[in-house]
Amino acid sequence: MSDNITPLNNHAFGNAVGTSAVERNRVLRNTYVLLAVSLLPTVLGAYLGVSTGLSRVFSGWMGLIVMMAGAFGFIYAIEKTKNSSKGVYVLLGFTLFMGLVMSSLIARVLGFRNGASLVMTAFGGTAGVFFVMATLATTIKRDLSGMSKWLFWGAVVLMLGSIINVFVGSTMGMAAISTLAIGIFSAYMLYDIKQVIDGGETNYISATLAIYLDLINIFQSLLSLLGIFGGEKD
Repeated sequence: MSDNITPLNNHAFGNAVGTSAVERNRVLRNTYVLLAVSLLPTVLGAYLGVSTGLSRVFSGWMGLIVMMAGAFGFIYAIEKTKNSSKGVYVLLGFTLFMGLVMSSLIARVLGFRNGASLVMTAFGGTAGVFFVMATLATTIKRDLSGMSKWLFWGAVVLMLGSIINVFVGSTMGMAAISTLAIGIFSAYMLYDIKQVIDGGETNYISATLAIYLDLINIFQSLLSLLGIFGGEKD
């Protein structure tokens, strides 16, 4: 099985400065709440994409163009509105869009005899990564801000590799990209959560966007790998 996965992140937009412990805890709490809420439109978008056939719009190189234009447009709009309540609604609109984007991969995996179990396994695996990274972020005392440059360039390499693989269509290439993406975005998740805990990010909408993108990239990568190596054809 081969499908396109293009990693996205919003770290080029920058982070805020530090603040008090009370404020940091408030931002972290609001981030987790909004992150949980944001998953609902994602599930709805994925369901609509699979059930209506809209998933076909996001396949192939044309789908890549639609996805990239829509995603970066939403990310820009979220950063512009993050200091008002409008930012929450724009973020939720983005998560709905990302559900539609993922529906192409999900529909393909559901075409396997064991597709539903693969989707649930990818979801459980992503939840497990989040739990581990969130736990590490609360226990690690050292400053992780130095990771940002290496993670950013890692994401750039992943994006370029994904774009190239759309035209090459290599299953093993996609497997390699997916494996690397899981590692990079797991580290990104640790970094992003630690930024909130340390006060490096004080806007919960921006924090939610960053962690949400980490989750989505990990989920897509896990699902792609499961489809490649574990999909059972009829």
